[in-house]
Amino acid sequence: MEYILSIVSGISLAAACGFRVFVPLLILSIASMSGLSELTTDEQWIASTPALITFAVATIFEIIAYYVPWLDNIFDTIATPLAAVAGVLTMSTLLTDVNPILGWTLAVITGGGAAISVQLLTVKGRAISSGITAGFGNFILSTGELVLSVFVSVIAIILPVIALLIVLIVIFFIVRRIYSSRNKVTSVV
Repeated sequence: MEYILSIVSGISLAAACGFRVFVPLLILSIASMSGLSELTTDEQWIASTPALITFAVATIFEIIAYYVPWLDNIFDTIATPLAAVAGVLTMSTLLTDVNPILGWTLAVITGGGAAISVQLLTVKGRAISSGITAGFGNFILSTGELVLSVFVSVIAIILPVIALLIVLIVIFFIVRRIYSSRNKVTSVV
């Protein structure tokens, strides 16, 4: 059962990387340093003070970048591949006592897949928002993404199954909202 919970927690944290790349890594670092999360032997560095400081500084820069109207769209091009890497890392970090081949396969497919899927949805949402509001409404999206990333990351450590359900519900609503906005834009044009 613990194996399944670590997979669910990893998928949830990876999905949170799609909202913000560094927030889940920062929260995972804090959780592992406080003993709330067990890491694989190879990824113990995440529970170090230098890693914590690095993730904190990167999180601050990422948050600031998403609140600047033109910089948020530029940062999406950088954050998209980074989200996939962060998703793979968070997933692989939590797969303790797993055969390395199976662990890395799960990490790449599920962790990377979850992170990139959520990231692409947020990019699409930001593009629609930029088109409708000339980028000035993106701060609302940025705030929502930040809150979701923090919330899902914390819940993924404490209640992984609930976190996964939250991620699935949020993805459903994001997809629904994107398509309803898309239909409104095409009906106006």
